[in-house]
Amino acid sequence: MLKSIGRIFKRLIREEKGVTGLETAIILIAFVIVASVFAFVVLSTGLFSAERGKETVFAGLQKAQANLELHGSVVVTASGNPLAPDNMVFSLGLAAGGRPVNLDPAATTNSVIMNYIDGDARVADINYTVTWIQGDGDNLLEAGELAEIGIALPIASGNNSYNLDPNEPFTVEVIVPGGSTMLISRTMPPAIDPVMDLH
Repeated sequence: MLKSIGRIFKRLIREEKGVTGLETAIILIAFVIVASVFAFVVLSTGLFSAERGKETVFAGLQKAQANLELHGSVVVTASGNPLAPDNMVFSLGLAAGGRPVNLDPAATTNSVIMNYIDGDARVADINYTVTWIQGDGDNLLEAGELAEIGIALPIASGNNSYNLDPNEPFTVEVIVPGGSTMLISRTMPPAIDPVMDLH
């Protein structure tokens, strides 16, 4: 009898508790909720970073890609006695996938700027004229259109020695807003003629 009472007391002293199925389910649900919130945060951060990376890549491509293409040759004409190169003509079209470009020479913003460089000088923002070969009547060079650009070359006057000499290289920088700079580099032929086709 004493032994049975002792066993009862030992059981009461140990106070063994069991974990019910309901408590286990609550703990598992809490773990699942915390894990799903963490996964959502990680995924949304990753997607946001990937989107920003894509925007950066596209912005870089847009900045680097050329909007304009040279179509045909660069023609330089000369006049006077002796002959001095005084005019240059070339044709521009829109590159594949390029955005429309404003070719209005009178525009003060968002338009094309042309610079002339040779061995004697650099002339910034030179005047140019536009003759539309194929166009729709506005000043935007768009896909399928072709514009002929005329540039009056700087001519020697006073102490300026801008004249292009035989075998002299020169460059025209065509700066497009929002795109890469197009360089048209040519070398004058060994003899100055009234009309020179520089391929």
